[in-house]
Amino acid sequence: MRIAIVGSGVAGLVSAHLLARDHDVVLFEADDRLGGHAHTHLVPNGDGVAAIDTGFMVFNHRCYPLLTSLFDELGVPSRESDMSFSVADDLADVEWRSSNLATIFAQRRNLVRPAFWRMLTEIVRFNKAALAHLDSSGDDVSLETFLDRGGYSSFFQDFYLIPMGAAIWSANPQTFAAFPARSLFRFLNNHGLLSIANRPQWRTIVGGSVQYVNAIATRLGSSVRLSTPVTGIRRARDGVVVSWAGGEESFDHVVLATHAPDALALLSDPHPDEVAVLGALRYQDNVATLHTDDALMPRRKNARASWNYRRLPGATVPTLTYDVSRLQGHGGDVRFYVTLNQDDAVAPDKVLATMHYAHPVFDGPAMAAQRRHSEISGVDRVSYAGAYWGYGFHEDGARSAFVVAKALGVDVDIVLP
Repeated sequence: MRIAIVGSGVAGLVSAHLLARDHDVVLFEADDRLGGHAHTHLVPNGDGVAAIDTGFMVFNHRCYPLLTSLFDELGVPSRESDMSFSVADDLADVEWRSSNLATIFAQRRNLVRPAFWRMLTEIVRFNKAALAHLDSSGDDVSLETFLDRGGYSSFFQDFYLIPMGAAIWSANPQTFAAFPARSLFRFLNNHGLLSIANRPQWRTIVGGSVQYVNAIATRLGSSVRLSTPVTGIRRARDGVVVSWAGGEESFDHVVLATHAPDALALLSDPHPDEVAVLGALRYQDNVATLHTDDALMPRRKNARASWNYRRLPGATVPTLTYDVSRLQGHGGDVRFYVTLNQDDAVAPDKVLATMHYAHPVFDGPAMAAQRRHSEISGVDRVSYAGAYWGYGFHEDGARSAFVVAKALGVDVDIVLP
């Protein structure tokens, strides 16, 4: 078959890579680069250049088996990464980091703060209760309802659970509590976050995520069409017509690997099920600022981590800052950071780049829509791939591509659940 793939994030790239084994593919990308959230910046660093990722940064073998196998196939090297986490609230005067006893009590006041000790015991209680909820039957509840029923303190929620969730999903702390509890706990358990021990070793790609993007692009060759924004998808009697500013072309099948709202907007004649399912999947925009301003990090150096959640005086929402130098192992005197949704808090002379990304919002309607993937994907010569069919992570985007490729007859050599 001749197959068009629209969108070159991880779902589109992996779809094209897999489908090209048995089919003639064309990959359309609106931007002038491939990769989507696999976004590497080359920044001067001392006598050399640092390859800094501002979207997809880390993975691990346990929770990212498809990406691991893909990177092995492509010959993309990786190295160990540090995935520590910190919380700092200037208004409440709370600061701590999760790594060890010395960093947990980086702020000595925590030793004599009853609410902090209670939070530590609640972490253990929450982990046990979350595992029990996973094993239980019956209807699911929201995280907010689960926390209310369990009587968890506001200190535990404000200085542990919600910051951790906001950091993992780049989510708005004010809406994170609407996340369905069972889905959240399943993810946390799979990633070893409901236990103190047995956590996976995280890794980062040597040379940045652009390494795997370029490896796939090299294999696709002239099948890639950059700077070609698709404007419409129209089903015809003998195929699917893809339109763009420069013309249109007919294909046997189309894989829409864009965000769900964009996919729906491209369809000139969506079926009712497509409207219902794709219309239930929402996104939130995030502004990511690459910079060198350490003023957004926790005040105590022993509390500084790879992922840093901080509430600054006068800020309406907390900041989330990634220490990319720590995550990706960049040396040198200058440290590089990525901060979400607080570009105005970064010293202007220390800003290196500003990016706009969108992340799925996982509420009840979104989770219900996810379960209907098979009702719309592959129907009437249009398939859907994207990280929004899972938890919004790179592995989920890859998995959706494997599902689509398998449905289109490609032997993916992987057992999919």
